[in-house]
Amino acid sequence: MIRKLKVPHTLVLLYCMILLAYVLTLVLPAGQFETEVSHGHEVVVPGTYAVVEGTKPLPLWEVFTVIPRGLGDAQGIIFFVFLIGGALAVIRASGALDAALAKVLNRFSGQPMLLILMGMLAFAVGSSTIGMAEEYIPLVAILITLCVGMRMDTVAALGIMVVGYGIGYGTAVMNPFTVLVAQEVAGLAPVSGLAFRLFMFLPFFAVGYIHVVRYAKKVRQDPASSLVADIPEAQPPKPPETGPITARHRWVLLATLATLVLVVWGIKQYQWYFVELGAAFFALAVVVGLIDRMSFDDMAHRFIEGAGELIGTALLIGFARAIEITLSDGLVLHTIVHGLSQPLQAVGAELSAVGMLFIQSILNFFIPSGSGQAYVTMPIMAPISDIVGVSRQVAVLAYQMGDGFMNMVVPTNAVLMGILGICGIPYGRWFRFIWPLMLQLFLLGSITMVIAVLTGYQ
Repeated sequence: MIRKLKVPHTLVLLYCMILLAYVLTLVLPAGQFETEVSHGHEVVVPGTYAVVEGTKPLPLWEVFTVIPRGLGDAQGIIFFVFLIGGALAVIRASGALDAALAKVLNRFSGQPMLLILMGMLAFAVGSSTIGMAEEYIPLVAILITLCVGMRMDTVAALGIMVVGYGIGYGTAVMNPFTVLVAQEVAGLAPVSGLAFRLFMFLPFFAVGYIHVVRYAKKVRQDPASSLVADIPEAQPPKPPETGPITARHRWVLLATLATLVLVVWGIKQYQWYFVELGAAFFALAVVVGLIDRMSFDDMAHRFIEGAGELIGTALLIGFARAIEITLSDGLVLHTIVHGLSQPLQAVGAELSAVGMLFIQSILNFFIPSGSGQAYVTMPIMAPISDIVGVSRQVAVLAYQMGDGFMNMVVPTNAVLMGILGICGIPYGRWFRFIWPLMLQLFLLGSITMVIAVLTGYQ
């Protein structure tokens, strides 16, 4: 039944949400909070919500004009996404990333538990820092072959990859597509709150690692217990050829690492943002191209291809921003904030934070794009955090965990469904593997949210 479920394209879902937002402007009362500037950003003043009388309904053509307005309003993050996508394409073209990850996997190919540990760690770090996800797809066949060679199945192999990158996203340190976007929308300094996220990475990673290891051990002991033992399409394909790490690869990896260090330093020391960050990644693309001895034309083609792969993401960001614009134009955004804040206020700050986590998790089904979800939800969640007495950093934490963890299970996640399709694993079988882990992660996530509130996470 699950395999036959037809989920509309995310762009369709977002436009339906724009239409819904327009309808809400017609049926909800217009209202606003008073606002004030606190710590450099505008926040709502709790208890000041009031209905605004005499407002005119938005014209019908708003549902069309709001699209280019949303794209224009989100131009900073959209162009940054294009630049980082182009840079990653040039790095991928050098073969350094594939060679490095393949070496990690091959290094521990005779030690199953170490293979799982190092593989998951590599995927988690890549997602936590530079937001890698689609870039892992070429490594699927290599990973499956290694796992099957050690009497594990394709589900265990995919567990290493998907659970690794899902936890990397959920506990991300500086993911430019999620954390930086959400902090920008919430009016927070880029990469702020980093220490707490570093601290929380270990327990979440441990939970994911134990879950994958238990399943892998069960399959090694009894191959018939594999969730895909009866599915021919889910058996391992032939892996692509991946050569050894060369001196050029090492220089490329060193340049990439140096850029990440430079970015963190620039953000902390000089408050760099999308302009400077985009410039840094563009410079990295040029340096990597020169190291790999690409021609300038080849660099340009690779860069354009990489940026072009993210056109869909850019459109999703613009459409998502259009939802907020529609609600703001109709003066119902604060009405929604006020309505959502009422039950959260009634249960106290700690449970309110947990409620934010579950709201973000549910919304991820409809908006699996991390950046898109940030633009849809953070304009609402940030003011709610002001009202219920938790920091905006806690609201961002709820967003990133809800987004990252749900990416491992929602069928609207294009990366997940693409990987499952490549491996021939039916979604229903994957769901049987992942749902127990999801329950554990949400329990630990709820505890983390309470700790964040009690410790005054900023």
